[in-house]
Amino acid sequence: MATKRQTETTKALRRLVPMIPFNEAEEVKQLAAQRHLRALPASVAVWLSLVAHIRHVHTDYDQLMDDGYDRDAARHFVMDDINAVLSRWQSTRLLDGTETEAGLPDPVEDQAE
Repeated sequence: MATKRQTETTKALRRLVPMIPFNEAEEVKQLAAQRHLRALPASVAVWLSLVAHIRHVHTDYDQLMDDGYDRDAARHFVMDDINAVLSRWQSTRLLDGTETEAGLPDPVEDQAE
């Protein structure tokens, strides 16, 4: 039986990206369930996890970081690629370049530590 948080996370993800492939939805939900994201509303944890998942799986972000770009520059360069995936999954929200993630956890990078 799913917990209330798991149910909220599943609903938030379904509302945000209705066409996300099942296997990727499961990965995003796992990221959103991490302890350091539990204090956040499910919708915020899902958004951060979704963007981080796409950034690390569907873009050249990690290669840019390996090539010496700083975090902000690498994120800037992959924003269009992230939005392309979000659009393909019929997301109700896109990155617009004005929002900042400063101080917010990156579920993928924090998981690796």
